[in-house]
Amino acid sequence: MASNNTYRLILEIQRKIKERINEVDIEEEIPLIEATTFWDFPRQSYGLTPKGDNKYPGVTPALIIYNLIWRYTDVGDLVVDPMAGSGTTLDVCKEEKRRCICYDIAPPRPDIIQNDSRKIPLEDNSVDLIFVDSPYGDNIKYNDHPDCIGKISSETEKFYDELEKVMKECHRILKEGKIIGWLIGDQWVKGKFTPVGFKVYQKLCKYFEPVDIVCVARRGQTSHRGPWYSRARRHNFFLRGFKYLFIMRKSSSKLKRNEPRKIKWTYYPRERG
Repeated sequence: MASNNTYRLILEIQRKIKERINEVDIEEEIPLIEATTFWDFPRQSYGLTPKGDNKYPGVTPALIIYNLIWRYTDVGDLVVDPMAGSGTTLDVCKEEKRRCICYDIAPPRPDIIQNDSRKIPLEDNSVDLIFVDSPYGDNIKYNDHPDCIGKISSETEKFYDELEKVMKECHRILKEGKIIGWLIGDQWVKGKFTPVGFKVYQKLCKYFEPVDIVCVARRGQTSHRGPWYSRARRHNFFLRGFKYLFIMRKSSSKLKRNEPRKIKWTYYPRERG
């Protein structure tokens, strides 16, 4: 678990950068961690340097990774991204002083190691945090590699079986009691809805304990433009508005098991307007 000094450390970073560049709105560049389970980031990156490549298909919003590492790691901890894409995780970790190893089956830059996420070349129980932004079907062309999981339809069980191989490897390399964050979206195509998120969550629960679920607003998509809104209303379907961020923990013998708790709820009167 990250240090209780997280809030103080972020404020200190804001102060130092504000002194260096004399910007009054630096809070927008070095944000505080999110407090609710709905995250909406207008921009893909943050800060003074780019994080990942915002032209990369399905690029991850950098503040998702920022929030995870500030909540669940300390400076110097090891973060692993087995499906790194354009390297957003690597760039965030570098700026936030975390060690990071990133893999991808078809890496677009030299500091990402070429590797299939179904077999991760790391020792057991060696990683402090894992972040995965996996494909959620074959709707996006990530690369030309024949073994890319993103070439498999999420309407088939094979897709989830292959992702489960990644989950199993993540469980093996993650330290006990540590966190994995898995970002995934649902699919609606040609009149058919596929609850990819729920199916992935069921697989994750075979290996990890749930900590929480965050909904991340989807932005910057071609389907979120005027004509598509009109089509959705006219043809009675919904555009995808969010992704799931499943925050899970590898169980540990040192942590107390979840047992039924006796809770005394405090009920508040409803305000009359």
